[in-house]
Amino acid sequence: MRVLVRAMIPTTAGNKTVRDPNFLKTIEDYTKKYNCEAAYFTEVNRNRTFVFVLDLPSPDMIPAIVEPLFQGFDANVEIHPTVNLDVYLWFKNMLIRKDANIALAY
Repeated sequence: MRVLVRAMIPTTAGNKTVRDPNFLKTIEDYTKKYNCEAAYFTEVNRNRTFVFVLDLPSPDMIPAIVEPLFQGFDANVEIHPTVNLDVYLWFKNMLIRKDANIALAY
């Protein structure tokens, strides 16, 4: 299942993080380890924020995915299931077909 992982790092911890000379390598290693499709860096509610899009093979992987962010960056972490537009349109078409088949049955 594709998920969006959002890690919001409080300002003090975020400032410490970006000063760390290993910061970019740590992020690169994380994105490679979890095969992130995308990685974005932004600000949310005055916090430095990482947003990763990755495939979650099973729910038991959640601790492995979030713990490095909790422990390494003192982050507040959220995981959100997500789909891209292609999947959404496919699902919408399936619903339309189902409705059409139900209408034809009557």
